[in-house]
Amino acid sequence: MNDYNRQIQEEEQLLYNHWLELVQVEQPIELIDRFRTLFIHGNGYGDRTIAEALEKIAASPYAQQEFKYILNRCCHILINRWQTYPSKQAAIPELIALFEEAPKILGYSRSRVAHSIPKLVNQFTESEQYLTLQRLAKVITHSNEDSSNSKTPATLALGTLIPRYPYLYKHCLLSDDSTYEQQKIIKKIQTQKQQQFEIDLSQYVAHQVRKAQTARRETSMSFVRNIQTIKNPTLLSDPELFFALKQFVGKVEGADTYRQLAGRFMANTSTTVSYSSFKDDLYEYLISSVTDDRYGKRQFNEKLYKKLQNTFPHNDAQNFNEFLMIRTCSQLLNFLVVESPARPNHFVFIDLISNIGPTQTTGLLLKIVLICSKVKAYLEKRLAILFGHYEFSTREGVVWLVKALENLNLALSTNFGNLDVSFLR
Repeated sequence: MNDYNRQIQEEEQLLYNHWLELVQVEQPIELIDRFRTLFIHGNGYGDRTIAEALEKIAASPYAQQEFKYILNRCCHILINRWQTYPSKQAAIPELIALFEEAPKILGYSRSRVAHSIPKLVNQFTESEQYLTLQRLAKVITHSNEDSSNSKTPATLALGTLIPRYPYLYKHCLLSDDSTYEQQKIIKKIQTQKQQQFEIDLSQYVAHQVRKAQTARRETSMSFVRNIQTIKNPTLLSDPELFFALKQFVGKVEGADTYRQLAGRFMANTSTTVSYSSFKDDLYEYLISSVTDDRYGKRQFNEKLYKKLQNTFPHNDAQNFNEFLMIRTCSQLLNFLVVESPARPNHFVFIDLISNIGPTQTTGLLLKIVLICSKVKAYLEKRLAILFGHYEFSTREGVVWLVKALENLNLALSTNFGNLDVSFLR
């Protein structure tokens, strides 16, 4: 890396400073045109010093490895600035879409070095960095449109739904080279989108309750005249939505909510001596949510029991502690959802959804994060892995996943957000 630093660090910094200076004085349309000339056309850029710096970077033996990070940083210098001005945010998707022109551009300079720039740019469009930029473009575009318009064609790719799930943003809109500033911006967007979803859902639920009350008192004609239409902000039907909300905030086992069950379980763990005893208690706590006895007794309960027994068995005799709690819950989420992008095995998750439905499957996951909030981000990462795995599949081809994503949105909003629909209990 020292050799790399010596060879092109100066040129790289020259490039960054160039965009940092220009973004403060030029309009987005001018900057996008500059990007097109420098990176897409690959020649004819007005500032020869910058063009030569880019050529040196492209000629470096480290270019194949490092160019995607450099270009990503250049993009984010503009994006970070524009994101702070609502009037300029619409330019962000335009900048990102610019790279779709890359394979179509002809007439590059004949020099060997210049030829490598468009090649490297094309490679950038196939990178994780560009994929995260495309997802960000979808989120920004959605923010500038009517947020109440939640219904889009089922034939579109699953990836078009990324704006709907703020809990995926940290894992889907950032890449391994994202700066602290980029992380702050995504966190801000995530907070805004989450707040808007909670407001929209709260208004819709209140509207539906009011609508039902009015319908009982008035004729259908006067009802239609007096009640303003508010759109369902989810992709669930009304019966699915209200069933899910009542599950996540209402009584699910006897007189207890999920939160109360988690509180009782945690109170009991304070007297648990060994890790082995904790795993036995955890098993009982979880299987009580599998209400389909035939499915549970036929296969799932045994699989879950074996999974727990085989989880860190060398610690069984040790005293139970928070570290073992976090490790165990993480392993359970691997088992119940998916382990990693490299091993995207998720048969258990599909099997659960097929047998007990997306809402009760989500309830099972909610039980885990309610007793160990430190694995909430880990659960979100599991869903982000599945989202990435099926990103280019049509929505109608992965209905089970869409319903799971929608249910988790509701579960997290009602139990970890500011959404209050306790009146539905």
